[in-house]
Amino acid sequence: MATDARVADGGPGPALHSTTFRLSYADTDPAGILYYGAWFPWMERMQSEWFWLNDLRQDELKARHGFWTVTAHTACDYLEAVGLFDEIRIELRLGAVGRRSFEMLHRMVRTGDDKVVARARIRIVAVSPGIDSVEIPPLLRRHLDAWAQGARLTPTNSDQPTEATA
Repeated sequence: MATDARVADGGPGPALHSTTFRLSYADTDPAGILYYGAWFPWMERMQSEWFWLNDLRQDELKARHGFWTVTAHTACDYLEAVGLFDEIRIELRLGAVGRRSFEMLHRMVRTGDDKVVARARIRIVAVSPGIDSVEIPPLLRRHLDAWAQGARLTPTNSDQPTEATA
């Protein structure tokens, strides 16, 4: 796993997934500047949607596949101030992959000037139904391997995903 105190930028390649939204009052402090904790719900939405799009619904992993994932660590670097009504694009990339955990990298870009305003790393751990850390299960490992190549797996009727382009 990466040990750098700063969050990796995610590299020059294409994002696995992205979404664009406009900051609202709920995202800002009384001065109209982004509240520091506001990025985390947006990152979770992005990550949950990506897993859902890949037939890895967090609410079904344990029952369908005998494992689930939990967030073990988060880090976020705030690089530029953003404020009320700024349009933001969040990009999701795969970071380091280990035996029991992997990282999802998030890059927040202000679309008005294409500036990276923040970047974050979320370390996710595979766990058993009893919440013990386990090696990344083969199903999830296949997805991670595909994502590392810029592809994604699509579900079939047989629970055996097949490769598709992202």
